[in-house]
Amino acid sequence: MSAIDPPGFASAPTSIDEARFRQVLGHFATGVTVVTGVDDGRPVGLAVNSFTSVSLEPALVAFCVGIRSATWPGLRTAGTFCVNILADDQEALSRAFAARGPERFQGVGWRPAPSGAPILTGVLAWIDCTVHAEHEAGDHVIVVGRARALNVEHEGRPLVFYRGGYGRFEL
Repeated sequence: MSAIDPPGFASAPTSIDEARFRQVLGHFATGVTVVTGVDDGRPVGLAVNSFTSVSLEPALVAFCVGIRSATWPGLRTAGTFCVNILADDQEALSRAFAARGPERFQGVGWRPAPSGAPILTGVLAWIDCTVHAEHEAGDHVIVVGRARALNVEHEGRPLVFYRGGYGRFEL
């Protein structure tokens, strides 16, 4: 038992069933983002719902990406990425960027952020970042980015992911 483990923690199971883990954590609603960048001159991106703010000073954000991601190595090499916060009418865009394959940008409108990473048309907001740090965490990498530019594109409602499906947020 480490100094930070609560009393009785050592008697807890050492392994948690993956399906049960997903089921329980699925009860936590998240926003949906697409992280974009440029790899060898072409736009690339992936859907991410494990996005969070980290620090105000300096301005840091973070997201998690699977260690087997085919997209992250190119973004890492570029050293920059843009987090696109999706609006509630962009479910199809999220699904396209969650799928495997190189054609995620087919038919997708975008313009370059200051770093050159794509800002997707219709997003609520975007945050253009440089890679600040990476931390290995099981079968994922926690990527910390330093915000260099950001903007709110329009005042809409966010796309939300909850219990394995998409939803909308009402005030």
